Amino acid sequence: MPAAAFPTVLTARALLLDMDGTLVDSDAVVERIWRRWADRHGLDGDEVMKVVHGRQGHASMALLLPGRPMEQNHADNARMLAEETADMDGVVPVPGAAAFLASLRGLPHALVTSADVALSTARMAAAGLGLPDVRVTAESVGAGKPDPEGFLKGAAELGVAPADCVVFEDSGAGIQAGRAAGMRVVGVGPRAGLHRPDVLVQDLRRVRVEAAEGGAIRLVVG
Repeated sequence: MPAAAFPTVLTARALLLDMDGTLVDSDAVVERIWRRWADRHGLDGDEVMKVVHGRQGHASMALLLPGRPMEQNHADNARMLAEETADMDGVVPVPGAAAFLASLRGLPHALVTSADVALSTARMAAAGLGLPDVRVTAESVGAGKPDPEGFLKGAAELGVAPADCVVFEDSGAGIQAGRAAGMRVVGVGPRAGLHRPDVLVQDLRRVRVEAAEGGAIRLVVG
């Protein structure tokens, strides 16, 4: 789906925001760590990178190493998370992210990420971004993206019906999760364009947020 040639206006009552690739550009560290992991397991790094974005690490491992016991995936994932949390080299904000988050002050929104608390806290800080008050992390869910649980939990914590939420996502797994939750999806960046979000923008500089009547949020996107 190409980026909108002219602005699209969406009305919502809450926004649910992915982190990696949506607010924070962490591709440099994700590439480094997952390609090292691919080398250790004799896998093609390019093929591995097609799978890992948007998913919890152990879920990616289950797809890439079918038949490996899940306890090994969970143990491997814990080591990977520690590596990622210690490596902030190249972690920067997605263009427009700081202004976008500032425009949401006082409006219902939540972070919904496949990262855990430690990693999400470290990456948002490294990118110079403040954490939303409501956060759904890896520890909060039994099933990660592309399962809709995280987005549904975010909506419930904000007290907003799923149909009244708009999701911001960059990955196929995240876009699938948002759709499965019954929500509209704004795709951010070129990766999102491969998965047909409702609206696509190159970055968050192309999103304007306005408070509307009755507590609604008006989004001008594109």
